[in-house]
Amino acid sequence: MEFIQDIINYGFLQKALFTSIMVGIICGVIGCFIVLRGLSLMGDAISHAVLPGVAISFMLGINYFYGAVVFGLLTAGGIGFVNQNSRIKSDASIGIVFSAFLALGIILMTQAQTAIDLTQILFGNVLAVRSSDMWLTLAIGIVVLAVITLLYKEFLITTFDPVVSKAYGLPTKWIHYLLMILLTLVTVASLQTVGVILVVAMLITPASTAYLLTNRLSIMIALSGFFGALSSVIGLYMSFKYNWPSGPVIVIATTLIFIFTFLFSPKQGIIGQAIRTWRRRSAA
Repeated sequence: MEFIQDIINYGFLQKALFTSIMVGIICGVIGCFIVLRGLSLMGDAISHAVLPGVAISFMLGINYFYGAVVFGLLTAGGIGFVNQNSRIKSDASIGIVFSAFLALGIILMTQAQTAIDLTQILFGNVLAVRSSDMWLTLAIGIVVLAVITLLYKEFLITTFDPVVSKAYGLPTKWIHYLLMILLTLVTVASLQTVGVILVVAMLITPASTAYLLTNRLSIMIALSGFFGALSSVIGLYMSFKYNWPSGPVIVIATTLIFIFTFLFSPKQGIIGQAIRTWRRRSAA
């Protein structure tokens, strides 16, 4: 009740709550497609590769959104170009482009440190969310959810059966790049909340948790968004109450939810499987 009263009284908490919930939802939604397509490394690469764009933005005195989006798209495009125009496989091309941009970001950070501390971009600080960050997150959330809703069938078929989708004449290549654009936008929206280092956890863990509970994509998306929002609220509460860093606390919260589901999920949980095995042996 005290936390609810504080939210009512303090505007910065209201902005932090709204932003963290929105980040949790959009990370959970887009994370479902990342997990099902086996693109977890891509999410990790883009989340780290936006770092030079953030540093350049601070050095130029502009909003970090612009630099982060540019370098996120360059990363996705560069990985795709190397993979499609050489014998190098996807994981290797991700490693080449990702490590190059990360190294560049570290160099630029040393130059930008004199102007501003980038620690909160690395690890997030949801309690320092500004109004501009909140509205930016809302705009990105609307775009991401609208695109997923409008192209749900296309994303569905290209995710589960790319061969059939090509036979139907769907532009699988462009759908993939569109997903990378959405992933970049979600990553940028998450910088203030969980930071560059930890955003991949918000993309992967809620979606993986939902995957243990259902075989239907629509339900998986809903559950993943819920788990992402729930962990964000828990992280915000713990961060405010105990003055802990928001990004790591949010990640720990979503990890604990995953562990609980991993153990007690009715069909996929370790304990549930052990109980069913014991019952079958007892019946025999």
